[in-house]
Amino acid sequence: MISLISLPITAHQLSTGYIIANLDQSGRITGEWQLGLTDLELVLGLDADQNGELTWGEVTNRRADIASYLAEHMHINRGQLACTTQFQGLERLEDHADAVYAVTDFSAQCPLIGTLSIDYSAIFDKDDSHEVVVNISDKDNTQSFVLDESQRHIKIDLAEGSGWVTFKEFVYQGIIHILIGTDHILFLLALLLPCVLIRKDGHWQRNPQLKKVLSTTVWIVSAFTLAHSVTLTATAIGWIVPSSRWVEFGIAVSVLFAALNNVKPIILRLGWLTFGFGLLHGMGFAGVLGELGLPGDQKLLSILAFNVGVEIGQLAIVLVALPILILLGKTLIYRRWLMPGASLVIGVIALNWAIERF
Repeated sequence: MISLISLPITAHQLSTGYIIANLDQSGRITGEWQLGLTDLELVLGLDADQNGELTWGEVTNRRADIASYLAEHMHINRGQLACTTQFQGLERLEDHADAVYAVTDFSAQCPLIGTLSIDYSAIFDKDDSHEVVVNISDKDNTQSFVLDESQRHIKIDLAEGSGWVTFKEFVYQGIIHILIGTDHILFLLALLLPCVLIRKDGHWQRNPQLKKVLSTTVWIVSAFTLAHSVTLTATAIGWIVPSSRWVEFGIAVSVLFAALNNVKPIILRLGWLTFGFGLLHGMGFAGVLGELGLPGDQKLLSILAFNVGVEIGQLAIVLVALPILILLGKTLIYRRWLMPGASLVIGVIALNWAIERF
């Protein structure tokens, strides 16, 4: 780790930046943008104590400002449609010809077809000698360009993407994001825990009818699936624009209620309740999809594929959990201790989330 970076701030050196990127067949660009720290100091004033030297802390304290500056000064379009671009913030430093460069990773989701265009305006207002070397690759070749004060815009003809590749990529992302979405998983598990039981005379008892267990599970999972599919699609398209803070808080509350309802049941028929809470979870999934970005010419395909991936991941969870719960549901220890105990643990976790997200 570099703790002290000496820079000749008063004598600005040759100003050159680098953009290195790759475009895949799903229309997704991944790459890195390298800018000299002297350039960033020039436009952002990173040297907080103005002593002519930068510490690693002074640089990293301005991560968000660096990402915002880059986002403001590079715009990528394809086929007249904007690419959804995300800058990850300063990740690391690299040396180039005795100069220290800040390296920022970025990604952009672009349409599958059309000419790619890049508009670049960083540094020029402070140093008109600045230039940036652009290297961009696709499945066929690599093309290189130099942008400067007189040439801030380039158009690049690259291999067209594949709808099938895009579909597979977004299915994969859907699977991954349900499997790493702990709050969604715990909500689903909280709903599944009592599916193998019936409530009678104020106590949980074994449900001896496997057909009834399966029908209850199908009804609950279907309600959850339908609900989050509706709001995922509506939010991703932009028909509704919910507050992400309140969505995340609502998801935590849904997990908390589902867990506590297992311990002290208020609602025994969970289908409509599941549907209502599922609407919130769909908005949460849409937030993830928004971060990934949607190809402008394949929005509906990408939303459908992501939704399919979520359902595949959800089905995998049910297929693993349900047989185990059916076996455990036959035991007295499950009915009296394991089910309410597991629900309380889920409830405590959800309560902590709700407090953090409020």
